[in-house]
Amino acid sequence: MSSLLSQNKDEPFIRKSLSDSCPASSAANTRSLRHGRPSRLGSSSSSDVSNDTSTNHAESYFLQRESRLSAKKKAEEEKMNSDYKKMYEKALATNQRLKSRLETSKQDLATVQNQLQTVQGKPDDCTSKMLEAEKKESWSLKKRISDMEEQLKVKAELKLENQRLKDENGALIRVITKLSK
Repeated sequence: MSSLLSQNKDEPFIRKSLSDSCPASSAANTRSLRHGRPSRLGSSSSSDVSNDTSTNHAESYFLQRESRLSAKKKAEEEKMNSDYKKMYEKALATNQRLKSRLETSKQDLATVQNQLQTVQGKPDDCTSKMLEAEKKESWSLKKRISDMEEQLKVKAELKLENQRLKDENGALIRVITKLSK
């Protein structure tokens, strides 16, 4: 296998094989060697140094390009992660709001049931208007309870969706860490 001379700022000339360099630069090197002039390849050591300098420029170009692409990809992934986080926080806020509404409805129901029991205990004292009002109130509370049950179903669906997004987020993070290694 052919070897190239590469020069670092700190080190003098070091022999480096084509397989040690990055794949993109080795492909560029083989292309430049294939398409280069035959007189340049076999002429003298000064042409080797100039060819080596162009190789270093190609390597640095490809390394810079790779770093720009990886930085761009990392920024996009961070944006996606923050989007998942925002969706998660929004779902949590909705869940808390629904829980508080459910608690107030339960308290209202308990007070109405207590009132109903006291009224049922003394039917002689109540008028028919009070009974009708109690029936209407109880009907409205039952309707409200059924609405809350539907909201609880929605909450359960949101929890499942939230868990799915967490799992997907974890999978994406694992892929990102594997890709970054």
